[in-house]
Amino acid sequence: MEINQRTANDVVILDINGEIDLYNAPDIKDTIKNLIDSGKRQVIINLEKVSYIDSSGIGVLISSLSNLKKVGGALKIINVYASVKKVFELTKLTSFFEIYDSEEEALKTFA
Repeated sequence: MEINQRTANDVVILDINGEIDLYNAPDIKDTIKNLIDSGKRQVIINLEKVSYIDSSGIGVLISSLSNLKKVGGALKIINVYASVKKVFELTKLTSFFEIYDSEEEALKTFA
């Protein structure tokens, strides 16, 4: 798994590429913790190139959202497709997370 970080209008976008599983999910948690420590509060996670996510990956997303909310921040998820979308639907997390079809849509909600 790769995490590429970029910024748009003071919002940090994390483009994740690959599979999110027990072995690499903590990398996402660490990345978000570092963002919070550096004062970043608005985060978008782009799952466009994620082909698989397991329960540990879901757990990391939930704890990251919680950690951001504690400091007055927000986490939005974009481009959830195929098998990854199915996991979100089966776990009823589509109502827990703010999920958008495009980066532009998600960015507008931070304004």
